[in-house]
Amino acid sequence: MAKRSHHELLVVDGYNVIFGTPRYEQLIDRPSPRQLDHDPFDRARELLVADVAAFAQGRYEPVIVFDAAGNVNPDHPELRRAGVRMIFSPTGVTADTVIEKLVTDCRHEMREVTVVTSDNAIRATVGGIPVTRISSSMLAHEIDVLDDDREQARADRSHGRLTVEDRLDAETLAKLNRLLGRK
Repeated sequence: MAKRSHHELLVVDGYNVIFGTPRYEQLIDRPSPRQLDHDPFDRARELLVADVAAFAQGRYEPVIVFDAAGNVNPDHPELRRAGVRMIFSPTGVTADTVIEKLVTDCRHEMREVTVVTSDNAIRATVGGIPVTRISSSMLAHEIDVLDDDREQARADRSHGRLTVEDRLDAETLAKLNRLLGRK
């Protein structure tokens, strides 16, 4: 019998999202020729990991797959950061292949999976039950909504305790209003 996981798997096509959305693309560094050991994608990947962690919270087990197929270094460890598993495809293997395998494994486990990519080839390959597909721009939009909600909650918390009226319980406030002739 197939084992069922508690959380749905969220598989994000990392570089597809980074290159497909201004939120991340603007963070790609253009290193000078003197910065040979500089990874221009560090800041974009860090923000993507943080955003995926916030988006996935409590609902998904998040995995971001990065295409490292063209790299000459065969050592690409699987990393975890902020509860997000990051997989760099091995040399000679595309991120598409890794994503397809993750989806196939979920199908065998009868586990729901959501794939985030705007790559039409992957979307066509992994489509069908139990797979939900979300475009890169839709994920960015959902993250913007989360950011707006967090900012509003932060503003509400910081404003909510500034006045004496906000600090009083309902009974005390009613007594004060009666003393002041307010109803």
